[in-house]
Amino acid sequence: MPSNPNSKPNANSPANSNAKPNEPAAQQPTTELDARYSSALNPRPGAADVTATPWPDAERLLREAEIFWAVTVRPDGRLHVTPVIAAWHDGAVHFSTGPAEQKAKNLAHNSRCALVTGGNSLTEGLDIVIEGTAQRVDDPTRLEEVVAAYEAQYGPHITSPDGTFHGMGGAIRKGDDLVFRVAPGTAYGFGRDDGVFTHTRWTF
Repeated sequence: MPSNPNSKPNANSPANSNAKPNEPAAQQPTTELDARYSSALNPRPGAADVTATPWPDAERLLREAEIFWAVTVRPDGRLHVTPVIAAWHDGAVHFSTGPAEQKAKNLAHNSRCALVTGGNSLTEGLDIVIEGTAQRVDDPTRLEEVVAAYEAQYGPHITSPDGTFHGMGGAIRKGDDLVFRVAPGTAYGFGRDDGVFTHTRWTF
């Protein structure tokens, strides 16, 4: 699989490509508002004036999020959904999993996946869906960058000896945890602001 995150590999190709240190910078997406879904059944004042969510707002949420939901496809076509911690770095979501876990098995068969984060309030928040192709990261320099990104995003949860995920960096370096990079091909933002709904699509 090519290392370029903007390439479009075969849907069923294994997710085992390196992310290279000299990868091109992530491109900025085309942003559009889908007015069909950008209102409620009883829109609140201001709903007629909604605009698309800027991509920098989505990136900020991706850097601050603590829980993501990883969606992968089993070899028999059934979906597998599980919560993960993940870090937004260099234009992509990075997450890790053990080699024997279902996510890793699924990605070896079909590298297409989605990462979802947001909230569960009906009247506030922004949900983000990242759709893309998982690429295995095993270049030592890139792995160090990912470990640093995890530590910046989760702080004491990883860096403190008492942290829930302390030791994760060492597991990544040793290969006990596999790291995957998912650069968005398409992303969606579902915003809710006191009954004013927005549906934004970002195309990369």
